Amino acid sequence: MSKKYTKEEIFDKLKSILADDFEIEHEKLMPDANLFEDLELDSIDAVDLAVKLQEFTGKKIAPENFKQIKTIDDVVTAVEQLL
Repeated sequence: MSKKYTKEEIFDKLKSILADDFEIEHEKLMPDANLFEDLELDSIDAVDLAVKLQEFTGKKIAPENFKQIKTIDDVVTAVEQLL
């Protein structure tokens, strides 16, 4: 996908994925929310999220980059760098 998304568009898409696919309440979806502590994702959820983001971007997030991701904002930044 060659389209350039704004940080806000990436954040909105990520919130949609987390709410729809992981059944996380919208109120919890803040940029500084920790994926594992605040949103209670586990390692399998993290892999599923990486797959969803790959479908969205058409690009794969390197596993070593994904390991460094802790917050929603970290995910947005990683996706933005991919695009």
